[in-house]
Amino acid sequence: MTETTLTLADAQALGEAILSRAGAEAGVAREVAAALVAAEADGQAGHGLSRLPSYADQVMTGKVNGRAIPDVTVPAAAAVRVDARSGFAYPAIRIGLAKAAEVVRATGAVVVSITNTHHTGAVGHHVEGLARRGLIGLTMNNGPAGIAPWGGRRALYGTNPIAFAAPRRGAEPLVVDLSMSKVARGKINVAAQKGEAIPAGWALDAEGRPTTDAKAALAGTMLPMGDAKGAALVLVVEILSAALSGARFGYEASSFFTGEGEPPNVGQFFLVLDPGPFSAGHFADRLEDLLGAIEAQDGARIPGLRRLAARRAAAEQGVSIPTSLYQQLQARR
Repeated sequence: MTETTLTLADAQALGEAILSRAGAEAGVAREVAAALVAAEADGQAGHGLSRLPSYADQVMTGKVNGRAIPDVTVPAAAAVRVDARSGFAYPAIRIGLAKAAEVVRATGAVVVSITNTHHTGAVGHHVEGLARRGLIGLTMNNGPAGIAPWGGRRALYGTNPIAFAAPRRGAEPLVVDLSMSKVARGKINVAAQKGEAIPAGWALDAEGRPTTDAKAALAGTMLPMGDAKGAALVLVVEILSAALSGARFGYEASSFFTGEGEPPNVGQFFLVLDPGPFSAGHFADRLEDLLGAIEAQDGARIPGLRRLAARRAAAEQGVSIPTSLYQQLQARR
């Protein structure tokens, strides 16, 4: 497989051009492209430029409103609600978390509930932004059905990623970002695009049989991390992201990968904390004590270090994508 390397600036310009041509408003195109390029730079190709064709298709068909203006309200002292209006998630999240960052200084804790929204992308990026403001962030997100309840064969839940971030003293924020499936569905989509097999243990086909065929996996279900315990946690994420926001459950939502169907209108949940009041100012010291204990063990590492290394390398060397994908994107420019 051959690859084509792009500078981050060229990747951004390409993404903006494709989304704008599809009908997205210029500011939306810029923000969405930036999110995809940032994911690509962090080594999360499943949330990167491979998403551009399906994003553009959905803008063109109206499945995603590329000109939506999110509606933000504060219905209670520590509650922020955002209606994404069937638009992209990125603007809705940015606006909701900006409001939360204002409110949390008075309340100490804020919950942000986002409804009628879309693919969240690399979820760690959203809470990382909170950590850079000195706040703790936790997010839970649902999506189109990909995981069956434990013991079942029909997908009901999304792969439902969660992420956590906390500020550090004199260092990059601590970020934990993971899918509740054994692997992010986007990775299987990338494998399907490349015609590559996937490892055993990632997914089941439509008949509930283990498969290494990426396309069969996309037509089947993902296996949850932690097996039965993971499936229970997926349920919790589904409730907090979709039921709490009044959004669609995974089994009600249309695919993030195609232009056909109604808007998926899924939901997102964010918990935003100001660590100062809760810890009487000791949070930073205690976090460094814990992380220091991790680093003191041979072979142990703090989550996120590979992501940061990939980000630094991308800033200097650009990002490499399959040439077949690059050619597909150029044809849409």
